[in-house]
Amino acid sequence: MIIAVTGLAREARIVAGTGVTTLSCGGRLGLLRERLERAVAENISGIISIGVAGGLAPALKSGDCVIAYEIVSEGQHIPTDASWTGRLAGRLPGAIVAPLTSSDGIVLSRTSKAELFRATGAYAVDMESHVAARFAGEHRIPFAALRTIADPAGSELPPLVSAALTPTGTVNHLAVLQAIFLDPRQIPPLIRTARESNAAFAALLRCRDILGLGLAGPDGS
Repeated sequence: MIIAVTGLAREARIVAGTGVTTLSCGGRLGLLRERLERAVAENISGIISIGVAGGLAPALKSGDCVIAYEIVSEGQHIPTDASWTGRLAGRLPGAIVAPLTSSDGIVLSRTSKAELFRATGAYAVDMESHVAARFAGEHRIPFAALRTIADPAGSELPPLVSAALTPTGTVNHLAVLQAIFLDPRQIPPLIRTARESNAAFAALLRCRDILGLGLAGPDGS
C-alpha cells in the first residue's frame, strides 16, 4: 500500500485509487504526524507527498510539475528514493526534477518566495513534504514527492488563504466570506489564485492518470 500525503481534500480525491491510501491534514502538521503514526501499522510500501505547491523558481508557471530529488528543510537535505523518483520522471518527461522545500505556514508574498528560493535553492514549497520525508526516513520507508505549481514565484496570495482551510483539507467558506467582507480588496487576488490553483489541479489529474495504479511506487508497478 502507498500512503499519499496531501494538504487538501481536493488533492486527495484526485490521487486516491486502488493501492493508494490518502492522508489529508489541512496544513495541520501535528495532525499529519499522528495520522502517519497510525498508518504505519499497516503494510506500507511507500509514502509520497503529492499535490499542489507554491512556485519559488522564477521560471515556473502554474501547472508545471516538480518531482523532488530532495527535500530541503531547516538546513537538512533529505533525499527521496532514487528509483521511485526516476520512475516518476520517466513517466512524466515534462516534469522538472529539482529540490523541494516545506514551510510550516503558507508563503504568501513574492518577497518571501524569493527569500526562500535564495536560502534553499528549492523550486517549490508546500506544507507537508518535510514531515512526510522525515517520518519515512525514521521508519525506513521509500519516499517520493511530486507537486504541481499553483501560485508562481511572482504571484501574491491574498491573506485570507491562511485561514481558509479546515483540518480535513476542505475550504472554510464562512472564513473566506468573513475575510472578504472585512477587506473586499482581496477579491481580485482571490480570483487569480483560484485560476492558478485550477491549472495546478488539472496538471495533478493528468499526472495521476499517466502514473496509474500505485503511482509508480516502490514495486515499479
